[in-house]
Amino acid sequence: MAIPISLLIKRPGFTSIMSEIRYNFNRYKSENATSFKEQPSNNLPLAGFRVIDLTRILAGPYCTMLLGDLGAEIIKIENPKNGDDSRIWGPPWAHNKDPNDKSIPESTYFLSVNRNKKSITVNFKTQLGAQIIKDLVKTSDILVENYLPGTLSKIGLGYDELSKINPKLIYASITGYGQTGPYAHRSGYDVIVEAEAGLMYITGEQDRDPVKVGVAITDLTTGLYTHGAIMAAILSRIRTNQGQRIDCSLIDCQVASLANIGSNFLIANQEAERMGTSHPSIVPYQKFKTKDGYILIGAGNNRQYEILCNSVNGEELLQDERFKTNSDRVKNREVLIKLLEDKFIKKDTEHWLSIFADKSFPFAPINNIKKTFEHPQVIARNMIQEVDHPRAGKIKLTGIPVKYSKDNPSIRLPPPTLGQHTHEVLTNILNYSEDKIKTLIKGNVIV
Repeated sequence: MAIPISLLIKRPGFTSIMSEIRYNFNRYKSENATSFKEQPSNNLPLAGFRVIDLTRILAGPYCTMLLGDLGAEIIKIENPKNGDDSRIWGPPWAHNKDPNDKSIPESTYFLSVNRNKKSITVNFKTQLGAQIIKDLVKTSDILVENYLPGTLSKIGLGYDELSKINPKLIYASITGYGQTGPYAHRSGYDVIVEAEAGLMYITGEQDRDPVKVGVAITDLTTGLYTHGAIMAAILSRIRTNQGQRIDCSLIDCQVASLANIGSNFLIANQEAERMGTSHPSIVPYQKFKTKDGYILIGAGNNRQYEILCNSVNGEELLQDERFKTNSDRVKNREVLIKLLEDKFIKKDTEHWLSIFADKSFPFAPINNIKKTFEHPQVIARNMIQEVDHPRAGKIKLTGIPVKYSKDNPSIRLPPPTLGQHTHEVLTNILNYSEDKIKTLIKGNVIV
């Protein structure tokens, strides 16, 4: 049933919603006219939103990259001297396409999380540099930073100061330990928080030392949480016409990510232990060594267990009273796993993959990174994208994991070189004159 417009406009929040729509559309059309004409297909969810990115390394840049993938304009603020710390984290490097360019090449680490961004160099510890950030805040929607609590407030760039300039600003802070509490002023690093917040303790083989996860998963999790929080804050702003502060930390996100392991302790007082690839509540559900590699098997119910046993010529396992139910199998885990290991080790991985190919239970080879990027599903899902980088030439990046039925996200901009867009941003967005820009260069405020 259609709702009369006279009733619709009386609904709570309608005025704020229309105000938000007009605010973003008019600003996007007027202030980004050049970008709008160059990229007419950018009808993505965050098209028209501008993000000031004051982050470095991984958690923050990963968050802002996700926002950029969704169409937001990301202005990455970098130190004029060296830029983002990860720019010099190598090898490996993406070698310069120009043989005469003898400067340090782009690091693959930096390239991995900085697509769809513009880079400008600003020494915002100076008064003139801080003013550039304040001027950008006037026309921006979101600011993301990952400095120690209070650092930016000391130079007039904290939330309290900037929200006075732009009350609609969404200001997201990523730290190791949060804005409050006894550890608030400690620096946070992925591997440290992995150790301190339980993840490292439960990672590794049962009879071996704790190990870190193979990728900086706590950083990535925090970036994802922050990205989601920003999206929620945008929805809140539509209703209230006000921005807000977001406080996101590595330790909070890591504790939240303990999921069922955390719940096991909080509810049942059950301490966790390292179990390698095996599952605390399901057996068999782990890796098995084959003649030439490894295969991962998951039998989550009795039917899947029956299929597995029949597939490995283990009918005798089905008759064994010790393995009748999953509870029995968990109780007699060591005995069952040894019997299955003796079967898997006799054939190579490809043999078992062919045996299981038409069977309805979970299994997979344990692939290295090369085989991962050769995987037919990875290729079919466009998870490898090639872009033309101004210094490195053609490079491949991981693709965008979320697909939309309309206006699919894409890599619109390759990862930027240091300060690549400084002049463009200062002139097109802030309307700085050439004389003013020369003064900033002379004062080492920008490069």
